Amino acid sequence: YRGRHTSSGAKSDTGDAAVLAEIVRVDRAHHRPVAGDSAQAEGIKLVARAHQSAIWARVRTRQRLVAALKEYFPGALAAFAAAGVDLTDADALELLERAADPDAAAALTRSQVSKALQRARRRDVEGKVEKIRAVLAAPALRQPAEVQKAYAAITRSQVRLLRSMNEEIEALGQVVADSFGAHPDAEIYLSVPGIGTIIGARTLGEFGDDPTRYASAKARKNYAGTSPITVASGRKSAVLARYARNKRLGDATHTWAFAALSGSPGARAYYDELRQRGKSHEAALRQLANRLVGILHGCLRHRVLYDEATAWPALAPVQTAEPAAPNSASAAAVTAAA
Repeated sequence: YRGRHTSSGAKSDTGDAAVLAEIVRVDRAHHRPVAGDSAQAEGIKLVARAHQSAIWARVRTRQRLVAALKEYFPGALAAFAAAGVDLTDADALELLERAADPDAAAALTRSQVSKALQRARRRDVEGKVEKIRAVLAAPALRQPAEVQKAYAAITRSQVRLLRSMNEEIEALGQVVADSFGAHPDAEIYLSVPGIGTIIGARTLGEFGDDPTRYASAKARKNYAGTSPITVASGRKSAVLARYARNKRLGDATHTWAFAALSGSPGARAYYDELRQRGKSHEAALRQLANRLVGILHGCLRHRVLYDEATAWPALAPVQTAEPAAPNSASAAAVTAAA
């Protein structure tokens, strides 16, 4: 805003105060009012963000562990992949801490591997034990002894971090579930296909619960970043995805749309139709997410639970169950919002 009035680069408190006053006087219509969200919604946003940040931190720590194992112990990665075990799982962490270098891993007994898998409640334990031991015992190139020892210490450190992160993420997840479950809007969010407790908490926290915050479904879609933007100049025009958005909310709506494919026949049919029209997987998911955000807006505005036949009236024949019929006014409003 300073550059609107001067190009010299000068700055002063008096000048900044004048610029701020002009923003309110001249550009009031271009700014959103401050949301009047409840303290409960703010609390949900805080714990949901902390939970998501902890998951992102675990991903980064896992990547560091993978990078270390690739340098001196790629057999561990191959062994766990063959058995369908992720590095952040309890049994993988237990085995890596017990045998963090190739020599110790090759000496693991069938009983040690089996007990670790059983404690993690794995199926087909015997089959997985054989796959893991076969890969770990296979001949492979080794790093020098001192280098291998250093990498083993790094691996044990990363394993302890991942185990602690798993515990904290689980504890934070329970706080998120409790906070979200106590909110009066939780029932409406959970009635929408694809929204579970964690995604529901993230979307509620980022959207807020001020009923006057979004004047229309379009406003909510724009804030979510699911609606496209148009770039036009002269005779040229292009419709593009919206990348300037709330990244956490965008991540939540993407996961929500993907999960809805298996929970809503209407969402599945809509996605398939988009794919048949040549849309890529990501573009079809964005468009589905945009539609779902509009449906959620209608449900929240009229305080009604999600109804499959109302949300997807053109696809009503694909329904497999008889839904509870909302009142006609609310049904029409939810459909219009979508």
